[in-house]
Amino acid sequence: MTKLNNIKNWPELARLANWSVMALAKQCGVSVRGLELYFEKTLGVTPKAWLAEKRQEQAIKLLSQGISVKEVAAELGYKHAHHFSRTFKRLSGCYPTQIAFSPQKLRVLV
Repeated sequence: MTKLNNIKNWPELARLANWSVMALAKQCGVSVRGLELYFEKTLGVTPKAWLAEKRQEQAIKLLSQGISVKEVAAELGYKHAHHFSRTFKRLSGCYPTQIAFSPQKLRVLV
């Protein structure tokens, strides 16, 4: 676990791992279970939940910059924009198009 304590660039590693727990564990040189134990102990969440949250934060950031939903979906590694939209709605309660065109909703989510 000590090698995980030394990692400072978690968000960057998450993007490089394409938001995958297995790929993130491999990058860190630990097992998936080791990563799960570390995250649960240090952050109180699973790596999957943490990755979803960071991916969502990145989506909100990109949408707020006026980037299209389709481009955001591609940037975040979704194969299909509709899958991104469904996931975004599940996590935030609204569709990404609602964020892109509504600064008021964006303030609530950030």
